[in-house]
Amino acid sequence: MALRFSANLSWLFPELPALPARLEAAAAAGFGAVEAAWPAGCPAQELRAAAERARVRIALLNTPPGDPEAGELGLAAVPGRQAAFREGLEAAVRYARAVGCPRIHVMAGRVPLGTDRAAVAGEMETTFIENLRYAADLLSQEDMIGLLEPINNRITDPRYYLNTPHQAAAILEKVGRPNLKLQLDLFHCQIMDGNLSRNLETYFPLIGHIQIAQVPGRHEPDSPGELNFPYIFEFLESLGYTGYVGCEYAPKGETLEGLGWLRSYWESRGLQDGGTSKAAK
Repeated sequence: MALRFSANLSWLFPELPALPARLEAAAAAGFGAVEAAWPAGCPAQELRAAAERARVRIALLNTPPGDPEAGELGLAAVPGRQAAFREGLEAAVRYARAVGCPRIHVMAGRVPLGTDRAAVAGEMETTFIENLRYAADLLSQEDMIGLLEPINNRITDPRYYLNTPHQAAAILEKVGRPNLKLQLDLFHCQIMDGNLSRNLETYFPLIGHIQIAQVPGRHEPDSPGELNFPYIFEFLESLGYTGYVGCEYAPKGETLEGLGWLRSYWESRGLQDGGTSKAAK
Protein backbone atom coordinates (compact mmCIF):
# COMPACT_ATOMS: atom_id res chain seq x y z
CA MET A 1 0.00 0.00 0.00
CA ALA A 2 1.34 3.42 -0.97
CA LEU A 3 2.43 5.75 1.78
CA ARG A 4 0.47 8.84 2.77
CA PHE A 5 2.43 12.08 3.13
CA SER A 6 1.68 15.08 5.32
CA ALA A 7 3.08 18.57 4.68
CA ASN A 8 4.53 20.14 7.81
CA LEU A 9 3.34 23.74 7.58
CA SER A 10 5.90 24.94 10.12
CA TRP A 11 8.64 23.98 7.64
CA LEU A 12 7.22 23.85 4.11
CA PHE A 13 5.99 26.86 2.13
CA PRO A 14 7.88 29.42 4.24
CA GLU A 15 7.43 31.83 1.33
CA LEU A 16 3.80 32.17 2.52
CA PRO A 17 3.27 33.95 5.85
CA ALA A 18 0.12 32.35 7.26
CA LEU A 19 -0.80 28.74 8.03
CA PRO A 20 -4.09 28.79 6.06
CA ALA A 21 -2.24 29.95 2.94
CA ARG A 22 0.41 27.29 3.45
CA LEU A 23 -2.31 24.66 3.88
CA GLU A 24 -3.95 25.71 0.63
CA ALA A 25 -0.58 25.59 -1.13
CA ALA A 26 0.05 22.09 0.24
CA ALA A 27 -3.34 20.95 -1.05
CA ALA A 28 -2.61 22.43 -4.47
CA ALA A 29 0.68 20.50 -4.50
CA GLY A 30 -1.21 17.26 -3.95
CA PHE A 31 -0.90 16.69 -0.21
CA GLY A 32 -3.94 15.13 1.41
CA ALA A 33 -2.86 16.01 4.94
CA VAL A 34 -0.91 18.65 6.84
CA GLU A 35 0.67 19.01 10.26
CA ALA A 36 2.23 21.83 12.27
CA ALA A 37 3.92 22.79 15.50
CA TRP A 38 1.85 24.84 17.96
CA PRO A 39 -0.19 27.13 15.66
CA ALA A 40 0.31 30.34 17.63
CA GLY A 41 -1.48 33.31 16.15
CA CYS A 42 -3.75 31.27 13.86
CA PRO A 43 -7.34 31.00 15.10
CA ALA A 44 -8.64 27.45 14.95
CA GLN A 45 -11.68 28.43 12.90
CA GLU A 46 -9.48 29.91 10.18
CA LEU A 47 -7.35 26.78 9.90
CA ARG A 48 -10.40 24.51 9.93
CA ALA A 49 -12.13 26.57 7.24
CA ALA A 50 -9.03 26.39 5.04
CA ALA A 51 -8.80 22.62 5.55
CA GLU A 52 -12.45 22.14 4.67
CA ARG A 53 -12.14 24.27 1.53
CA ALA A 54 -9.07 22.36 0.44
CA ARG A 55 -10.39 18.95 1.57
CA VAL A 56 -7.21 18.33 3.54
CA ARG A 57 -6.89 16.57 6.89
CA ILE A 58 -4.97 18.08 9.79
CA ALA A 59 -2.98 15.09 10.99
CA LEU A 60 -0.83 16.39 13.83
CA LEU A 61 -0.25 19.38 16.12
CA ASN A 62 2.22 20.01 18.96
CA THR A 63 1.54 21.07 22.49
CA PRO A 64 2.59 24.69 23.19
CA PRO A 65 6.33 25.15 23.79
CA GLY A 66 5.99 27.01 27.09
CA ASP A 67 7.97 30.22 27.43
CA PRO A 68 10.33 30.50 24.42
CA GLU A 69 12.00 33.59 25.91
CA ALA A 70 13.02 31.44 28.87
CA GLY A 71 14.40 28.82 26.49
CA GLU A 72 11.54 26.35 26.86
CA LEU A 73 10.58 23.88 24.13
CA GLY A 74 7.88 21.78 25.71
CA LEU A 75 7.01 21.18 29.35
CA ALA A 76 5.96 17.55 29.85
CA ALA A 77 9.23 16.45 31.49
CA VAL A 78 10.17 19.73 33.17
CA PRO A 79 9.95 19.62 36.99
CA GLY A 80 7.99 22.45 38.55
CA ARG A 81 6.09 23.25 35.36
CA GLN A 82 3.29 20.72 35.77
CA ALA A 83 0.51 23.32 36.06
CA ALA A 84 1.70 25.14 32.94
CA PHE A 85 1.96 21.82 31.10
CA ARG A 86 -1.63 20.91 31.93
CA GLU A 87 -2.85 24.33 30.88
CA GLY A 88 -1.00 24.05 27.58
CA LEU A 89 -2.20 20.50 26.98
CA GLU A 90 -5.80 21.55 27.54
CA ALA A 91 -5.33 24.40 25.05
CA ALA A 92 -3.88 21.95 22.52
CA VAL A 93 -6.81 19.57 22.98
CA ARG A 94 -9.31 22.38 22.47
CA TYR A 95 -7.53 23.51 19.32
CA ALA A 96 -7.18 19.97 17.97
CA ARG A 97 -10.86 19.30 18.62
CA ALA A 98 -11.82 22.49 16.81
CA VAL A 99 -9.81 21.60 13.69
CA GLY A 100 -10.50 17.85 13.72
CA CYS A 101 -6.93 16.80 14.48
CA PRO A 102 -6.60 13.34 16.12
CA ARG A 103 -2.90 13.44 17.15
CA ILE A 104 -0.98 15.70 19.52
CA HIS A 105 2.80 15.63 19.95
CA VAL A 106 3.34 15.97 23.69
CA MET A 107 6.65 17.84 23.80
CA ALA A 108 8.99 16.63 26.55
CA GLY A 109 11.03 19.82 26.89
CA ARG A 110 14.61 20.69 27.76
CA VAL A 111 16.90 19.98 30.68
CA PRO A 112 16.62 23.20 32.73
CA LEU A 113 19.40 25.72 32.33
CA GLY A 114 22.12 25.47 34.92
CA THR A 115 21.42 21.82 35.76
CA ASP A 116 23.33 18.66 34.91
CA ARG A 117 21.42 16.20 32.71
CA ALA A 118 22.48 13.16 34.72
CA ALA A 119 21.64 14.82 38.02
CA VAL A 120 18.05 15.65 37.03
CA ALA A 121 17.34 12.63 34.79
CA GLY A 122 15.42 10.71 37.44
CA GLU A 123 13.25 13.67 38.44
CA MET A 124 12.54 14.53 34.81
CA GLU A 125 11.50 10.96 34.01
CA THR A 126 9.16 10.88 37.01
CA THR A 127 7.63 14.21 35.96
CA PHE A 128 7.30 13.00 32.37
CA ILE A 129 5.55 9.78 33.35
CA GLU A 130 3.09 11.58 35.65
CA ASN A 131 2.29 14.19 33.01
CA LEU A 132 1.91 11.55 30.28
CA ARG A 133 -0.60 9.60 32.37
CA TYR A 134 -2.57 12.79 32.86
CA ALA A 135 -2.32 13.51 29.12
CA ALA A 136 -3.41 10.00 28.17
CA ASP A 137 -6.53 10.27 30.33
CA LEU A 138 -7.46 13.65 28.87
CA LEU A 139 -6.77 12.57 25.28
CA SER A 140 -8.77 9.36 25.67
CA GLN A 141 -11.86 11.45 26.40
CA GLU A 142 -11.46 12.99 22.93
CA ASP A 143 -10.43 9.78 21.14
CA MET A 144 -7.03 11.36 20.44
CA ILE A 145 -3.51 9.93 20.31
CA GLY A 146 -0.57 11.44 22.18
CA LEU A 147 2.85 11.18 20.57
CA LEU A 148 6.38 11.24 22.01
CA GLU A 149 9.14 12.42 19.68
CA PRO A 150 12.83 11.85 20.44
CA ILE A 151 14.88 14.85 19.26
CA ASN A 152 18.62 14.45 18.78
CA ASN A 153 20.89 16.24 21.25
CA ARG A 154 24.01 15.97 19.08
CA ILE A 155 23.12 18.65 16.54
CA THR A 156 19.60 20.01 16.86
CA ASP A 157 19.02 20.57 20.58
CA PRO A 158 21.74 19.64 23.10
CA ARG A 159 19.42 20.20 26.07
CA TYR A 160 16.34 18.30 24.86
CA TYR A 161 15.36 15.60 27.35
CA LEU A 162 13.98 12.85 25.08
CA ASN A 163 16.64 11.79 22.57
CA THR A 164 16.31 8.18 21.37
CA PRO A 165 13.58 5.71 20.41
CA HIS A 166 14.91 3.37 23.11
CA GLN A 167 14.37 6.02 25.79
CA ALA A 168 10.90 6.82 24.46
CA ALA A 169 9.92 3.14 24.30
CA ALA A 170 11.01 2.60 27.90
CA ILE A 171 8.92 5.56 29.06
CA LEU A 172 5.90 4.40 27.05
CA GLU A 173 6.18 0.99 28.72
CA LYS A 174 6.26 2.59 32.17
CA VAL A 175 3.28 4.83 31.38
CA GLY A 176 1.33 1.88 29.99
CA ARG A 177 -1.39 3.69 28.07
CA PRO A 178 -2.51 2.46 24.63
CA ASN A 179 -3.31 5.94 23.28
CA LEU A 180 0.31 7.10 23.62
CA LYS A 181 2.60 6.28 20.68
CA LEU A 182 6.06 6.96 19.28
CA GLN A 183 6.59 9.77 16.79
CA LEU A 184 9.70 8.65 14.92
CA ASP A 185 11.50 11.38 13.00
CA LEU A 186 14.07 9.55 10.88
CA PHE A 187 16.30 12.65 10.79
CA HIS A 188 16.76 12.52 14.56
CA CYS A 189 16.93 8.71 14.67
CA GLN A 190 19.70 8.58 12.08
CA ILE A 191 21.79 11.17 13.94
CA MET A 192 21.43 9.43 17.31
CA ASP A 193 21.54 5.76 16.35
CA GLY A 194 21.39 5.01 12.60
CA ASN A 195 20.39 1.37 11.98
CA LEU A 196 17.07 2.62 10.63
CA SER A 197 15.75 -0.65 9.21
CA ARG A 198 16.20 -2.49 12.49
CA ASN A 199 14.88 0.43 14.53
CA LEU A 200 11.77 0.66 12.35
CA GLU A 201 11.18 -3.07 12.75
CA THR A 202 11.82 -3.03 16.48
CA TYR A 203 9.64 -0.05 17.32
CA PHE A 204 7.01 -0.54 14.61
CA PRO A 205 4.26 -1.64 17.07
CA LEU A 206 4.73 1.64 18.97
CA ILE A 207 4.89 4.00 16.00
CA GLY A 208 1.99 6.41 15.58
CA HIS A 209 3.62 8.90 13.20
CA ILE A 210 6.78 9.17 11.09
CA GLN A 211 8.64 12.26 9.89
CA ILE A 212 11.40 12.58 7.32
CA ALA A 213 14.26 14.83 6.25
CA GLN A 214 17.65 14.16 4.69
CA VAL A 215 20.72 13.95 6.96
CA PRO A 216 22.68 16.06 7.75
CA GLY A 217 21.23 19.07 5.91
CA ARG A 218 17.57 18.52 6.89
CA HIS A 219 16.46 19.27 3.35
CA GLU A 220 14.40 17.36 0.76
CA PRO A 221 14.64 13.54 0.81
CA ASP A 222 16.34 13.56 -2.61
CA SER A 223 18.97 16.14 -1.59
CA PRO A 224 22.53 14.87 -1.01
CA GLY A 225 22.88 13.01 2.27
CA GLU A 226 23.10 9.79 4.21
CA LEU A 227 19.59 8.39 3.79
CA ASN A 228 18.32 6.24 0.92
CA PHE A 229 14.69 7.28 0.90
CA PRO A 230 13.50 5.10 -2.03
CA TYR A 231 14.64 2.10 0.05
CA ILE A 232 13.10 3.53 3.24
CA PHE A 233 9.74 4.11 1.51
CA GLU A 234 9.71 0.55 0.18
CA PHE A 235 10.66 -0.76 3.62
CA LEU A 236 7.82 1.14 5.29
CA GLU A 237 5.42 -0.28 2.71
CA SER A 238 6.71 -3.80 3.40
CA LEU A 239 6.07 -3.28 7.12
CA GLY A 240 2.48 -2.34 6.32
CA TYR A 241 2.75 1.21 7.65
CA THR A 242 -0.58 3.00 7.16
CA GLY A 243 0.00 6.20 9.15
CA TYR A 244 1.23 9.50 7.79
CA VAL A 245 4.78 10.37 6.80
CA GLY A 246 5.33 13.98 7.81
CA CYS A 247 7.57 16.09 5.58
CA GLU A 248 9.45 18.10 8.20
CA TYR A 249 12.37 19.54 6.30
CA ALA A 250 13.74 22.93 5.24
CA PRO A 251 13.30 23.39 1.48
CA LYS A 252 16.54 24.33 -0.26
CA GLY A 253 14.59 26.71 -2.51
CA GLU A 254 10.93 27.16 -3.41
CA THR A 255 8.90 24.39 -1.79
CA LEU A 256 7.15 23.35 -5.00
CA GLU A 257 10.41 23.11 -6.92
CA GLY A 258 11.70 20.70 -4.28
CA LEU A 259 8.76 18.28 -4.47
CA GLY A 260 10.10 16.31 -7.42
CA TRP A 261 10.87 13.41 -5.07
CA LEU A 262 7.20 13.20 -4.08
CA ARG A 263 5.91 13.40 -7.64
CA SER A 264 8.37 10.63 -8.57
CA TYR A 265 7.11 8.50 -5.69
CA TRP A 266 3.50 8.92 -6.76
CA GLU A 267 4.37 8.19 -10.39
CA SER A 268 6.31 5.05 -9.44
CA ARG A 269 3.23 3.76 -7.59
CA GLY A 270 0.89 4.53 -10.47
CA LEU A 271 -0.73 7.40 -8.60
CA GLN A 272 -1.84 10.88 -9.52
CA ASP A 273 -0.57 13.86 -7.55
CA GLY A 274 -2.12 13.48 -4.13
CA GLY A 275 -1.81 9.72 -4.07
CA THR A 276 -5.03 8.87 -5.92
CA SER A 277 -4.99 5.90 -8.26
CA LYS A 278 -4.80 6.68 -11.96
CA ALA A 279 -7.08 3.70 -12.52
CA ALA A 280 -9.74 5.40 -10.41
CA LYS A 281 -9.83 8.42 -12.70
